[in-house]
Amino acid sequence: MTQTSDAAVQTAHTENQSAPRIHRAWFVAAVTFVTIIGAAAFRSLPGLLIDPLHDDFGWSRGTISAAVSVNLALYGLTAPFAAALMDRFGIRRVVAVALTVIAVGSGLTVWMTAAWQLMLYWGLLVGLGSGSMALAFAATVTNRWFTERRGLVTGILTAASASGQLIFLPVLSWMVEKHDWRPAAITVALAALTVVPFVWLLLRDHPADVGLKPYGAKEFVPKPEPVPGAARRAVTVLFKAARTGPFWLLAGTFAICGASTNGLIQTHFVPAAHDHGMPVTAAASLLAVIGVFDVVGTVASGWFTDRFEPRRLLAVYYALRGVSLLFLPMLLAPSVHPPMLFFIVFYGLDWVATVPPTVALCREQYGDDSAIVFGWVLASHQVGAALIAFLGGVARDVFGSYDMIWYASGALCAAAALMALVIRRRPAAVPLAATA
Repeated sequence: MTQTSDAAVQTAHTENQSAPRIHRAWFVAAVTFVTIIGAAAFRSLPGLLIDPLHDDFGWSRGTISAAVSVNLALYGLTAPFAAALMDRFGIRRVVAVALTVIAVGSGLTVWMTAAWQLMLYWGLLVGLGSGSMALAFAATVTNRWFTERRGLVTGILTAASASGQLIFLPVLSWMVEKHDWRPAAITVALAALTVVPFVWLLLRDHPADVGLKPYGAKEFVPKPEPVPGAARRAVTVLFKAARTGPFWLLAGTFAICGASTNGLIQTHFVPAAHDHGMPVTAAASLLAVIGVFDVVGTVASGWFTDRFEPRRLLAVYYALRGVSLLFLPMLLAPSVHPPMLFFIVFYGLDWVATVPPTVALCREQYGDDSAIVFGWVLASHQVGAALIAFLGGVARDVFGSYDMIWYASGALCAAAALMALVIRRRPAAVPLAATA
């Protein structure tokens, strides 16, 4: 052990003797929660932009959806590299830079005049920044700061995005309807910038930085040395994981998860409801209600993941989601009625309930590399979301409705339920390098 590590251990013993009753890990989790909420503003906006941009610039819904698809794809494809960069440069630096990039990209959209600029600003810049703020961030914080209650913490941090949606959707939809879409884009930029000081001043990369053990750990864990070659490591982990069957099953199920949530509901629910005569603010408010129940469902899913078999949980979640999507075309109407409210509550409880068991399975299968592996699984989530976001816009242009996309997504969820059940079990977490 190095001299630095010895000093850290000594500091740990000293601080642990007078450690507060509330472990510092919970404060780090709280800062992470607030950070993800602040960054969630950008995820609330795409579905609100489709009709206004179509009206302002005459761009087809397919073209606008293509920019959203680029954003969603980069959100996922950046995640594994972001997890590796956090190992190399620390969580604080990566997240602070990512939030700044989101703010720049969103702010520049105010001056755009051509569709390629939407691709560049919202698709590329916001996509890259948001990818570094993806769920791999939550997984990295959880893995470093907690050895107990990981499922619960994962659920709470995953729910942060839904909380941000709850906060921002009604406000942004009101801005879009009353004051045009540009003030909403500026609001997203300011929200991202506001969080940067909290990240820089309050977030810490590792418990050893403050001389503490991870929450629930019996022994002090020295801070690992920075890992060079972040990009190379991310790709190496991908190649090793790709040789295992569980990786493809996890990636496949999570691709369907992304297709049926971010790609479908978050992007196209508001314009689809508007097609049936529902006001934009009412449709956006329904999405916000999904965010309310998403928080409940995700935290509950984290609690369940600590106690039940993750594979069975995933199968149940996907099956129920598929059934609900098959009924949605019959529920869309000019006004909000009780069956639609039931769908919103039901779907909200299931929205990202899949994340805690998926993270748990990555941890079980791939051990120390699980955060990066989950980053790649998340990439598949966003590729699925990007594909359906684009196809949904094209289907609306071609067929005049979204019905075909709702039914196809319901069938895909049924397939995901079956895939989850055949993921093999591993008795204990083993580093991926040991399985290569």
